[in-house]
Amino acid sequence: MKVKNVLKSLVVVGLLTSGAYANESGNLIKPSPKVESMIKKFNLEVVDYNYAKAKVANGTHNGAKAIFVDARPSKMFKVGTIPSSINIPDTDYEKYVGQLKDTPKNKEILVFCGGWNCGKSPKVANMLKKDGFTNVKLYQAGEPEWAKRNYQEVDLVVAQAAQVNNSAVLIDARPYKMFLTETIAGSVSIPDTEVEKLKGRFPVHQNEKIIVFCGGFKCVKSHNVAKKLISMGYRDVNVFAGGLPEWKKAGLSTTKSAAKVDAKKVSNKPTMSKNGAKLGVDEGSINGEWLHSLIKEDKVPAFVQIVDVTDPSEFKNGHIKGAINIPAEKLSAKELFEKLPKGKTVVFNCTAGGRSIEAWTKLKDAKLDISEVFYFDANVDCKGNSCKIEVNEALGI
Repeated sequence: MKVKNVLKSLVVVGLLTSGAYANESGNLIKPSPKVESMIKKFNLEVVDYNYAKAKVANGTHNGAKAIFVDARPSKMFKVGTIPSSINIPDTDYEKYVGQLKDTPKNKEILVFCGGWNCGKSPKVANMLKKDGFTNVKLYQAGEPEWAKRNYQEVDLVVAQAAQVNNSAVLIDARPYKMFLTETIAGSVSIPDTEVEKLKGRFPVHQNEKIIVFCGGFKCVKSHNVAKKLISMGYRDVNVFAGGLPEWKKAGLSTTKSAAKVDAKKVSNKPTMSKNGAKLGVDEGSINGEWLHSLIKEDKVPAFVQIVDVTDPSEFKNGHIKGAINIPAEKLSAKELFEKLPKGKTVVFNCTAGGRSIEAWTKLKDAKLDISEVFYFDANVDCKGNSCKIEVNEALGI
């Protein structure tokens, strides 16, 4: 058995040098030709999950052993990212890279995005190298692999939506005395030092969404509880790293304050487009469940045109039935707008939602008429016209 394992390791090492990489199950996979060529062209080292996990260390923003850079759009970063990460979207590099202005040029930086076929991370990694950073690596398996195996960090907007909608269990990991003094309304107290004693308070169902918080970005207690939950088999564990300080800074109610929680439900917000498409809660989004059900039943109305904004090679491998391909990334807002079918309700889609959001945002920022242009916020994995679709949770932003 040991000999077999050694031989397997040698095979893996040999293949890693020729463009194959091990995924979370230890199986060898290859990135898309585009991503593979970028990795080679930019001379980037690819690290695996265990390497990334070791660098996350205790999970806090000041405790990680490397700087993690999430190259996905801001909304996706807020929904869930690797603990301690900062956000530098590839499309807004100059706007966000200032976060690293005081960082030593030899500091280790791990860049990631939406998985093996996502080109955002190698692009940002190359930009960082051009800016003089000398120790830049890729965790190319990125957020999808991390989310399957570990807990994520979420933004204030996610924690607030969970409280308003009662869609997650909120856990305060601080000492009970501090919990009694003030906490987020609706949370339960499970101090990190008393997890074994109080583990009966955890949800019965291990698929339940859990959000743990404590005293802010430097507080390790929430991360300690999250790691314990992961070890117990819970599958949707998240840390709201900003914690109670960030919650109060935003003016949201606590058990001590008299303020009312903003439900973020605007009564006069339209629910349908003029053409009759059902709109999502988040600005610019189509109602994901509505569109998904129509796709499954092969009943997408004639007035809706799904526009796949991925590369032609990705589109060729698989796409939603009836979609057309307009690779949006390299087009200006005007060029993209001119290519859109007229008189239709246009819905952008991609593989994980990021490029769809970016395409819509590009048109919005250019102040073009997007009254019938929306994006589909979903993970879409197609082989031919057979698609596995997972709609992402709306946040009301």
